[in-house]
Amino acid sequence: MPVVRIDDPADDRLADYRDLTDVALRRVLEPAGGLYIAESAKVIARAVAAGHRPRSVLVQQKWLDDALPLAGDAPVYLVDDDVAERLTGYTVHRGALAAMHRPSLPSVAEVGAGARVVGVVEEVRWHRRVGAAVGFSRGRVADAVLVTPRCADPLYRRSVRVSMGTVFQVPWTRLPDEADGGWTAGRALLHDAGLHLAALALADDAVGLDAFLAARPAQVALLMGAEGDGLSRRALAAADTVVTIPMAGGVDSLNVASAAAVALWALR
Repeated sequence: MPVVRIDDPADDRLADYRDLTDVALRRVLEPAGGLYIAESAKVIARAVAAGHRPRSVLVQQKWLDDALPLAGDAPVYLVDDDVAERLTGYTVHRGALAAMHRPSLPSVAEVGAGARVVGVVEEVRWHRRVGAAVGFSRGRVADAVLVTPRCADPLYRRSVRVSMGTVFQVPWTRLPDEADGGWTAGRALLHDAGLHLAALALADDAVGLDAFLAARPAQVALLMGAEGDGLSRRALAAADTVVTIPMAGGVDSLNVASAAAVALWALR
């Protein structure tokens, strides 16, 4: 692979790495451009091991030896520390960055086929929460993860970093975008895969997690929403069962990462 030293952060060859801290910009550029950013040699290695291909690698001299084996035939752009910071918008201190070719997402049917436990994340906009939920899903043996259309991108740099690359190891895809914001098509797809929809929420008719586990269905899709607002009314209406995690001390909710950790551990 070619190693190319670049001293100008405005060089067009570095366009994939420009303004990585601008979330609104990256939401537009990355999916549309067919890429995502992997940060650190460990995360890049996990992406490559999962069959993902770099289209370029950005690295500083001190991490060059670690990055070269991961690049394949993609160009390696060697930059100084100050160039990396001016380019990306932050101090790059985790080693290499790689612009990766974004893989095509599988269908819901492919992801759900034969799955015993599927995590479903609805409308969680904070990338770190989504990354943590995906990471916990892998660690707590969920077979797959589904995210709703307006959920944060699991392949956004911060999501990938928080999940420590487990987003490359657990199958995931997006549920279809429904014109009315409803759950009609999503519910049908999950039921077609044999999954019982269990929504984690506070509700008058909710059953405790222990009671749900005592007679748990063979296949479960665990619906989880954002902290505070929780699941939408349409998601709750689509659920087969509403399940609550018993809490003490007047606490009424957990963030999605903590809820995923507790519930998926219980469903293991």
